[in-house]
Amino acid sequence: MEKRISGKTGLLGLIGSPVGHSGSPAMYNYCFEKLGLDYAYLAFDIKVDEVEKAIEAIKTFRMRGCNVTMPCKNETVKYMDELSPAARIIGAVNTIVNEDGRLIGHITDGKGFVDNLRDHGVEIAGKKIIVCGGGGAAAAIQVQCALEGAREISVFNIKDAFFERTLQLAEKIRQEKPECIVNVYDIADIEKMREEIASSDILANATIVGMKPMDNESVVKDVTMYHPGLVVVDAVYNPKETKMLREAKAAGCTCIDGQGMLVWQGAEAFKLYTGQEMPVQEVKELFFS
Repeated sequence: MEKRISGKTGLLGLIGSPVGHSGSPAMYNYCFEKLGLDYAYLAFDIKVDEVEKAIEAIKTFRMRGCNVTMPCKNETVKYMDELSPAARIIGAVNTIVNEDGRLIGHITDGKGFVDNLRDHGVEIAGKKIIVCGGGGAAAAIQVQCALEGAREISVFNIKDAFFERTLQLAEKIRQEKPECIVNVYDIADIEKMREEIASSDILANATIVGMKPMDNESVVKDVTMYHPGLVVVDAVYNPKETKMLREAKAAGCTCIDGQGMLVWQGAEAFKLYTGQEMPVQEVKELFFS
């Protein structure tokens, strides 16, 4: 990389904590070199109470932009000059683009989900989708699906202290896209899930169920709920094939793993920074095969 660093090289980066494990620097720097773009990408370990200073540094160093990971996504919103529709509704930012000193906050997770579906020939417009989960990934998926024309969204989440946030987000989506039907259910209500899956086109898991140490678990407790024609998508990307996907595949469903969502959300950020398309297939082969 040092051979292509010059006095004009633009800086991009990642803020959050911890970031030492992140594959983003390798992925982005490979793409910059591949496309002949004069940028360099670094990771910076930033705690929540350091976000304001980090945002000031983006302006001071005239960085082109920055990705944001946990635990800084919500705090970052406070310091943006403008928010994308999805970032505004969710109240979180994972991509900052510096437009001549004006910082625009985006959330690309939902776009990564939708583009991953599209990459597999599945469109969200006019479809009914079930989203399991109420965290950041689930929120991004719900909002982006509504923005992209989903007919109906059924959200299943644990009825805990955070259940109210899921209800509040559903109401925000209804206000933003009144033509989209949004319902929220207790994920423990197995019969309601069975009923909803029967009338759905797409089922998405956006919880941590399926990831270690829960890799022998699935949000779908009864495999008879699956039906041929149902598209089953997992946001979990490690393992690549979760228990949910194995069981859905055996039941004749179309299955899409979470690695594509990870790559496509990065591709959306790449396009926001550079105006160019990330070489997605090469990135998948090099970093995720």
